[in-house]
Amino acid sequence: MNNNTTCIQPSMISSMALPIIYTLLFIVGLFGNSLSQWIFLTKIGKKASTHIYLAHLVTANLLVCSAMPFMGVYFLKGFQWEYQSAQCRVVNFLGTLSMHVSMFVSLLILSWIAISRYATLMQKDSLQDTTSCYEKIFYGHLLKKFRQPNFARKLCIYIWGVVLGIIIPVIIYYSVVEATEGEESLCYNRQMELGAMISQIAGLIGTTFIGLSFLVVLTSYYSFVSHLRKIRTCTSIMEKDLTYSSVKRHLLVIQIVLIVCFLPYSIFKPIFYILQQNGNCQQLNYLIETKNILTCLASARSSTDPIIFLLLDKTFKKTLYNLFTKSNSAHMQS
Repeated sequence: MNNNTTCIQPSMISSMALPIIYTLLFIVGLFGNSLSQWIFLTKIGKKASTHIYLAHLVTANLLVCSAMPFMGVYFLKGFQWEYQSAQCRVVNFLGTLSMHVSMFVSLLILSWIAISRYATLMQKDSLQDTTSCYEKIFYGHLLKKFRQPNFARKLCIYIWGVVLGIIIPVIIYYSVVEATEGEESLCYNRQMELGAMISQIAGLIGTTFIGLSFLVVLTSYYSFVSHLRKIRTCTSIMEKDLTYSSVKRHLLVIQIVLIVCFLPYSIFKPIFYILQQNGNCQQLNYLIETKNILTCLASARSSTDPIIFLLLDKTFKKTLYNLFTKSNSAHMQS
């Protein structure tokens, strides 16, 4: 058994707590997202652009949930499996592929939802006399596309194609080339947790991408607040207060989700790659534990999204309420 294998030892958090957490998240996420997808596909007739974005977000969430059992089994049994065993390769490939593809798709869709919500406000105000020519062109024509259902469908398809086209080759390269270069003996090892050069570069690019997605949402939110202050000084908006409050709430919810779930992961990932180079086993174990916990936190967003849908979309909330009301009425009559 080589030094790398003996250096990396899973703690109780990795071998016990994470499998339990991933199992619970899988059950909750599978039920909530399956119910949400059923509502979006069958119970909402006229779909707005937001519904299309949310339906694709649910698809990404279900993909994350499908990876959770693999991640749970890896943390539970990975330190017992041989590195080149079939179960190690399957769990690593499917778990990593599903998790990263869906995380990046989710981030892009959340960014488009933020832009769409912002466009809701700007579309209503782009024809005002106080609006500049630049704002009328940019907000009235460019951002307007994000609210068009056909554009939303095409954009989501492009998202899936681009993300899959980038991540799948990286994962295949890791599985075929990088994973065979190491001299590890156990599945849970330094090579698996850190990746080689190509994987680390891809990880840093992905982390930068997370930061840019967060910046899009942040910019949309504060541009909205700035615009709201501007028009309040120019005109009365009492009749529009409900629309403005709704848009502001939507952007704020998306911003909170990114701050809580993704921002810690994106901040820690570059730090992780820098600090892991010193070779200290104890520190390396702490770094790996932290990385795995933050990855679990990022994936947990997929299981809690159905709750967020209740805050983001009135049609979804009303449809869900009607379903439970009818179900309770039928149960009482029987």
